[in-house]
Amino acid sequence: MKLTFLLNLAVAASAQQSLCSQYSSYTSGQYSVNNNLWGESSGSGSQCTYVNSISSSGVSWSTTWNWSGGSTSVKSYANSQLSGLTKKLVSNLQSIPTSVQWSYSNTNIVADVSYDLFTAADINHVTYSGDYELMIWLGKYGGAQPLGSQIGTANVGGATWQLWYGVNGSQKTYSFVASSQTTSWNGDILQFFKYLQSNQGFPASSQYLIDLQFGTEPFTGSQTTLTVNHWSASVN
Repeated sequence: MKLTFLLNLAVAASAQQSLCSQYSSYTSGQYSVNNNLWGESSGSGSQCTYVNSISSSGVSWSTTWNWSGGSTSVKSYANSQLSGLTKKLVSNLQSIPTSVQWSYSNTNIVADVSYDLFTAADINHVTYSGDYELMIWLGKYGGAQPLGSQIGTANVGGATWQLWYGVNGSQKTYSFVASSQTTSWNGDILQFFKYLQSNQGFPASSQYLIDLQFGTEPFTGSQTTLTVNHWSASVN
């Protein structure tokens, strides 16, 4: 029993990772955690992301950042991600169940906390963009807004969301924004795709799901930490 306990400690310790370079990443099994400071050149500051635990049942991680300048520009998207995602047509999916619990240490910031998914007609499309982007904003601070403008409201999964739409080059982005900060959420993301298929003409039968992530987009703010106590997702 003592040996088993020590082995368990060793496994837990091995999951402790610090990710501080621009695109540093850690993968174990079906999950990855990414620092992803893709927009750091639009301002000044720093950010590190920490993997607390990662296993087949989910991920626990945090990210600490401070950013100034470029008040309307996203600096990064530290995130947890399904790695090695089997790409399937959205119309062939049965469900995309997910669960998350998160908190921010400081609310005097401009940032959002959101899911980010990409789909594309080309199964070999790069996974950091797509023909379509689906975002689900569970939290927003300091007047942060999605790309584009609000085009209505939507009832999905028994909740009412603001629905936003914008275009980034040729990529069409739909963002569902929760009516209040939602720090604990269980849902089926496929319901959002079905809503878009029924109400916005999303072509589910020709679009492959190529990426699924959850994280935070900071714009500006003094040092603050997002803690994700638990995140899990799967594609069925």
